[in-house]
Amino acid sequence: MCGLCCCLSAVAQEPRIQNRPYIDQRLLHYGFFVGLNMMDMEFQNNGYVDPTTGQQWYSEVDSYQPGFSVGVLGELKLNQTLSLRVLPTIHFGQKHVVFHEQTTGRDSTQNIKSTYVTLPIHLKIAAPRYNNFRPYATVGVAPSIDLTTRKHQALLTERMDCFIEIGGGCDFYLPYFKLIPELKFCFGLRDILVHDRNDLIDESLLKYTKAIDKASSRMIVLTFYFE
Repeated sequence: MCGLCCCLSAVAQEPRIQNRPYIDQRLLHYGFFVGLNMMDMEFQNNGYVDPTTGQQWYSEVDSYQPGFSVGVLGELKLNQTLSLRVLPTIHFGQKHVVFHEQTTGRDSTQNIKSTYVTLPIHLKIAAPRYNNFRPYATVGVAPSIDLTTRKHQALLTERMDCFIEIGGGCDFYLPYFKLIPELKFCFGLRDILVHDRNDLIDESLLKYTKAIDKASSRMIVLTFYFE
């Protein structure tokens, strides 16, 4: 019985025929990707009390709706382990913000739609290839601009931001192309809340901005690369 188990283990670890064995030897790699995203905002509430009404508001993103991401990939091989990636990307998505009034329990909401155009630059650290897969991790920065900021609403966000991105995935070598699923987490570095609200027509909406000291972008992205 022990001999049979050893035999099966040896067969399971036996190297297989590699698909596209020389693809990683190229200096430059190109491809495209599509994926899903979940956008979020992290608020730093300050407990502001409206001096006129006595109302106290608390803001949060209470639900998440999937968005769509698409982009292209350019990858420069540095050595057998490290690569430098450039990934021009467009993210379409939205954040559903709810404003809770602490004394009466009354809620107000705002749906903040975003179209981020980003230019991520990543360092990719890959493990050695085994058969037809190769896991890896990435870290990088992604300057971004939001093309769909809207004035005259309860909250107004800045157009410019910069994300720190951390992720991981795996290269799967198929007979005709390389498929790469990847999950990454994006953390905005700026306070994207516009505090000077000269755009407001309805001054009663100013209480929502005054109740927040800082707002930061967050995003989770699941992508599938084709190379």
